[in-house]
Amino acid sequence: MTSKLKLLPLVALLASLALPARADVPAPVDQPYPGTIVLKVDATNLSQQIFRMKMSIPVKPGPLTLLYPQWLPANHGPNNILSQLAGLKFTGNGKPVEWTRDPVNVFAFHLTVPQGVSTLEAEYQFLSPLDGSQGRITMTNDILGVQWPSVTLYPAGYVARRITVQPSLTLPEGWQYGSALEASARNGNEVVFKPLDLETLIDSPLFAGRYFKRIDLDPGAKAPVFLNIVADNAESLEAKPEQIEAHRTLVKQAAKLFNSHHYNHYDFLLALSEDFGGIGREHHQSSENGVKPGYFTEWAKNEAVRDLLPHEYTHSWDGKFRRPAGQNVPDFNTPLQNELLWVYEGQTEYWGKVLGARSGLIAEKGTQEEFAAMAALYDNVQGRSWRALQDTVNDSIINGRRPLGWRNWQRAEDYYVEGMFVWLDVDTKIREMSGEKHSLDDFARAFYSINDGSFLPAFYTFDDVVAALNKVQPFDWAPFLRARLDGHASGAPLDGLARAGWKLVYSDKPSDYSKSADEQSKTTSFAYSLGMTVKADGGVAAVNWDSVAFRAGLAANSTIVAVNNRAYKGEVLKAAVKAAKDGKDPIVLLVKQGTNYRTISLDYHGGLRYPHLERIAGSKDRLTAILKPLK
Repeated sequence: MTSKLKLLPLVALLASLALPARADVPAPVDQPYPGTIVLKVDATNLSQQIFRMKMSIPVKPGPLTLLYPQWLPANHGPNNILSQLAGLKFTGNGKPVEWTRDPVNVFAFHLTVPQGVSTLEAEYQFLSPLDGSQGRITMTNDILGVQWPSVTLYPAGYVARRITVQPSLTLPEGWQYGSALEASARNGNEVVFKPLDLETLIDSPLFAGRYFKRIDLDPGAKAPVFLNIVADNAESLEAKPEQIEAHRTLVKQAAKLFNSHHYNHYDFLLALSEDFGGIGREHHQSSENGVKPGYFTEWAKNEAVRDLLPHEYTHSWDGKFRRPAGQNVPDFNTPLQNELLWVYEGQTEYWGKVLGARSGLIAEKGTQEEFAAMAALYDNVQGRSWRALQDTVNDSIINGRRPLGWRNWQRAEDYYVEGMFVWLDVDTKIREMSGEKHSLDDFARAFYSINDGSFLPAFYTFDDVVAALNKVQPFDWAPFLRARLDGHASGAPLDGLARAGWKLVYSDKPSDYSKSADEQSKTTSFAYSLGMTVKADGGVAAVNWDSVAFRAGLAANSTIVAVNNRAYKGEVLKAAVKAAKDGKDPIVLLVKQGTNYRTISLDYHGGLRYPHLERIAGSKDRLTAILKPLK
């Protein structure tokens, strides 16, 4: 018998086994998936921060492709971390079913369902990050967050909203949770949720904790709004009546602005923690919000973070109900098109600031100071000379929110804040042309109030936005917007600020907002004087392109050891900048880069510079009118 003949029985044996199918990933079709997928998540392993999943998938014999979500809702990019999916095994009728990864689409897993198998069982884990270097922390000893894209697989070939899932979650002993999901039963620590479509499940995260409080922000409403709070300790949950009232006013002001709702009930998920990862992420009927402790207990110190909830709440209308046409995708592995994120995020950023002020969550002065800080930041973006605002909508795909060495030159997701200034420009232009009879409020009521009570997203194009603006105030809006989106002007689009009656100025005294920003980031900002920001230990955090620091050769890979022969401290460098204003001598820095030391001289005599807003004499104060609560 030849060696080839000896191999024939082995070849026949291998051919008889249920090996994975090698095929292209099926394109999604608008058809119902037959049966209900059962997903069980065990989130009790707090010490090792491991989520364990079991999934039962109705199947029929033959090729099957399962997908792990890649394009995450509200992340604007293909940012799900595939490496944290582990231990993936399948069985049918108790026997192993092998899988193989698609060589091109690595988020796809091919397998062949054996004859006689009607339910495919899957077991796998989500290895959530153990420290910040691995990603955002989603499980601690006191708080956990379930983001369903991280714990879910789904069959390829079907539109996500046509796949039905029955999810359940096992929590640590005695923990409580908040979510837009509706429970059908709770058996001890296991919560069984009502069956729902995959698209809604993926868009309905959950926060749970040892310390939990739920506050009704709209008592008696047909579509209630809840604030679900988890924290590192019980003390952080304590909110004063006037603090709760500000959040209730937010709900009332949003209702007056948008004149509609697109949820059965809305759930703010708010985590107050040193360890649980910070977050601000929108969903249609809920939002994930994570900040440091002290949100309530150190209320006066934390004004700057209180526009987070107004921003994410606005997204229920802008971004989740009304969505750009490029966001109309059939599943979570089809690329998103982001060309209208300057509406989705830019206008939301605008309404977040406005609703923060109208609700009383942020004082009018605090809002003005934040506008000043943002105006200065974007007025000094040097990268505008080569990269237009419109192109920054691609940044979530290009960069995935990784740190940048030269953010001031490279640009990042500038469509948020610079987009906000575009919408301030639009609002003040409408007010000016209409003799104060109309405003962007009218656009919001008309654009976002269609199909009141409907959850189905309503998609729009650039032309739809222009047409809606023209109904509020006739004008040639298309070139107005395109000039701001596609232009390369030397500064930020601050015409709207001037039309609102205010201008950006600088003084040697920081605002309360600037002080708070330095305190929160543990840095000292010299952004508008020397052109850099420095950490508490002297490490250079950022250098503005073509600034004094840049021209001296500094970068965010250096540490300032000494200033004029004195050991570095933020106050020491501030004092040196002040002294140089009245003298001719340069500021001398001893800088360490790697193992090398060098001396750098900064020939700067402009003093400290911090941004503020100042009224334009004789102009109409439209900014105050914009921030005034609606009646």
